[in-house]
Amino acid sequence: MKYFISVIIFAVLGVTLRSQTVAEPDEGTVSYITTQNVYVKFKSTENLTIGDTLFIKQGEALVPVLLVNNLSSISCVCTTISSTVLKVADIIISKPKMPLQSVPKEEDTIKELKPQPVVAKEDSLPDGALPAKKIEQDIGGRLSVSSYSNFSSSEGDNSQRMRYTFSLKANNIGNSRLSAETYLSFVHSNKNWDDVQKNLFNGLKIYSFGLRYDFNESMSVIFGRKINSRVSSIGAIDGIQFEKSFGAVSVGAFAGSRPDYRDYSYNFGLLQYGAYMGHDYKTSDGKGNLQSSLAFIEQTNNGNTDRRFAYFQHYNSLIKKLYFFGSVEMDLYKKVNDKAETTFNLSNLYLMLRYQVIKQLSLSVSYSARQNIIYYETYKDYIERLLESETLQGYRLMATVRPVKNMSFGAKAGYRYRINDPEPTRDLYGYLTYSRVPWLNVSTTLSATILESNYLKGNIYSVGITRDLIPGKVSGGLSYRYVDYRYYSTEFPQIQNIGEIDIYWRIYKKLSLSVYYEGTFEKQVTFNRIYANLSYRF
Repeated sequence: MKYFISVIIFAVLGVTLRSQTVAEPDEGTVSYITTQNVYVKFKSTENLTIGDTLFIKQGEALVPVLLVNNLSSISCVCTTISSTVLKVADIIISKPKMPLQSVPKEEDTIKELKPQPVVAKEDSLPDGALPAKKIEQDIGGRLSVSSYSNFSSSEGDNSQRMRYTFSLKANNIGNSRLSAETYLSFVHSNKNWDDVQKNLFNGLKIYSFGLRYDFNESMSVIFGRKINSRVSSIGAIDGIQFEKSFGAVSVGAFAGSRPDYRDYSYNFGLLQYGAYMGHDYKTSDGKGNLQSSLAFIEQTNNGNTDRRFAYFQHYNSLIKKLYFFGSVEMDLYKKVNDKAETTFNLSNLYLMLRYQVIKQLSLSVSYSARQNIIYYETYKDYIERLLESETLQGYRLMATVRPVKNMSFGAKAGYRYRINDPEPTRDLYGYLTYSRVPWLNVSTTLSATILESNYLKGNIYSVGITRDLIPGKVSGGLSYRYVDYRYYSTEFPQIQNIGEIDIYWRIYKKLSLSVYYEGTFEKQVTFNRIYANLSYRF
């Protein structure tokens, strides 16, 4: 058993220190989001299989957020497995499954003829120690421009929205211990430009903007706006964060403020502070990981306690083919009618378990229980109404089967309810995918969704194909959906015929363009939506 200091929570699997090097993680971007699925584009999906988990990076940690359901050559259709809110153009990461054999270079062969310095093997390092890392500058980022156009046959429904995003990550600037990270977004439309002129933060969103200084491999400090993966539940922190590792155990603290709840600007009247402890463990073969963290957080509004709670999260993949993630929040403070008291109430619980029964079959189940998060100073005008709301509980089951090569099918069932709801919400989703259809070289997917809630019943049927038009350069897709919604409050059903076309063009290595069209055709009106994104990586 070996403990590591400040290791990435979900480290790349299969690391060896002898004759192998690890494949670099693949990066993709969220290209489109629906109520059921998240679409992610990669340069290539040859290293992905249906049932794989995809991640986002929060700090130095990889956090699981998506599960792959369907694949084409450069894109995949996923379902969410966490409460993290994703946006178009967010960077998604897939971890390589197997180490790649290193190919000796000519200069490496020459070096073998020379005496080499003795380097301590990993097994000889003290428990909890890491080999010294060479500090090298590494700068990369992404700049993208997106256009969202909506127009219809009815007056007043036309709109144009633009979104500009810029992300930059500069590690070890000038080969120093100083690093910087930023992710900015600016959004405006033809209907809100006056609001943006009155308040810049109605359009500008700063998701991260911070500096990090590593005193050594076990101690670091962060200044600015940054999400801490140990306490990701609270979102971005504006201020200072400090962390120190002692072998497998890490301790940290932070102090600063919360982003403004109205426009996500800086608001130093919303001070917050807290402390946390984490534990990381990786098996000796590098194939199993465990990560836990416990935090206590105080959030205020103009000096008065707004919320006080404890947060715990745990990730575990120590058992082969078994994956578990769980998080829980406990509120420790309550103030009603100006009477403050200490409580211990569950406010949020999420559990997810996935098991790969055999290579061709994987099963997963999740459970969530959520109450309204109450900030007693911020929401004091309607606290009573929030307190009366019952806990929203939900279950979700999912199975994925790959009976033969290039074919997969799966099903997902969900059930959500509150005690006072007239009817619980139920949904059932199933799909069948056949990739690389003979002679046509297309990937085809059939799917069906059944919805039922306390205000509607609905069925959605869909068929779609994707194909490489120019391998590695241009791909495209076509799909059709038939939607039948029947609202209890109306006598007539709402029937929709929806057609979709998407094109992805990798103009050259770091520049890509994607265009998506969706047309919704109803009996009385037609809605059209066009999404275009131009993205450059550097």
